[in-house]
Amino acid sequence: MRRDLRLAFAGAPAISLGTGHRAIAPALSQRFPIVMDLSALLSPLLPAVTPSAWLGMSAAVGVAYVIFGLAGFGTALVAAPVLAYHLPVSQIVPLLALMDCSAAALNLLRDGHAADRAELRRLVPCLLAGSLAGTALLLNVQADLLPLLLGIFVVAYSLWTLAGKRPAAQFTPRAAVPFGLVGGVFSAMFGSGGFLYAIYLAGRLDKNAMRVTQSTLIGISTLTRLVLFFAAGVFAGAALIKLAVALAPAMVAGLWAGRRITLRLSREQFLRAVNVVVLASGLALIARHLPQAG
Repeated sequence: MRRDLRLAFAGAPAISLGTGHRAIAPALSQRFPIVMDLSALLSPLLPAVTPSAWLGMSAAVGVAYVIFGLAGFGTALVAAPVLAYHLPVSQIVPLLALMDCSAAALNLLRDGHAADRAELRRLVPCLLAGSLAGTALLLNVQADLLPLLLGIFVVAYSLWTLAGKRPAAQFTPRAAVPFGLVGGVFSAMFGSGGFLYAIYLAGRLDKNAMRVTQSTLIGISTLTRLVLFFAAGVFAGAALIKLAVALAPAMVAGLWAGRRITLRLSREQFLRAVNVVVLASGLALIARHLPQAG
C-alpha cells in the first residue's frame, strides 16, 4: 500500500503560485504598498506565493473553518474548490488533512471536556474498522456508484430533517455500528464521511457535546490519513507544511468565529445549520459523480 501511495503522489506537481509576481512588483509597490508588505512577510516562508493567492486561499480557509467550528466537519466542501485554482488535488487533500487535524486538536484543548467519551468508545473502533475496509475497497474494487447512492441518501435525509421531520425516536447506541463503519469506509474511499457521524450524533447529543465529539472523530480520521501521507513522503520538502503555517491565522480566526456562532444558537438553530452543511455535502457527492456518469 505504501508503494501505491508513493506512486500516486510521485507525479504531483510542486506548489507554484503566481511565479510572475516579481515582474509586476514595481507597479504594485507604487499603487498598493500594503500588498508589498504582505509579499515581504510571505517571501521568507513561501517565496512563490503571491499576496493575492495567499489572501484568496486565506479567505476560503477562514470560511471553511467557521463551518468546522460550527459543525465539526465540512472544510473540504468550502475550501477545496478555491484551493483548486492554486494547487493540484493531490496536494489539497493532505493540506486539509493536516489543517483539520490541527483544528481538531485546538478544539480539544479548549473544549475537550465536552466530548462524549461513551460515544467515542462506540464510534472510534467502528470508524477504524471502516477505514481499513474502505482502504481495501479503494485498492481492489470499482465503486463508482457508491458516492452517488450515498449522496442521494444524505440529500433525502437532510431535506426531510430541514422540513421539520424527526425520527420517531432518538438513535440507539447500536446505531453507532452502521454509522461508524459506513462513515469510516467513505472517509477512506472519498474523504467524505463526517456528515454520517453528524447524522448519528445529532440524534444523541446536545449541540456543544455534538460539536466537540464530531471534531474529535474528524481529528482521529484525519490523523490516520496523515500517517499514510507522511509514510508516502507527501510532506517531504515541507512546502505543504509551510503553506499550512501561512494559512493557520485564517484557520484559527474561523474556528473562533464558528465557536462564537455556536454558543449563540439554540439547539434547533444549530441542528438546522448542521443539516444545511450535510445537505451541501450530499449534493457535492452527487455532483462529483455526474461528470463520470456522463
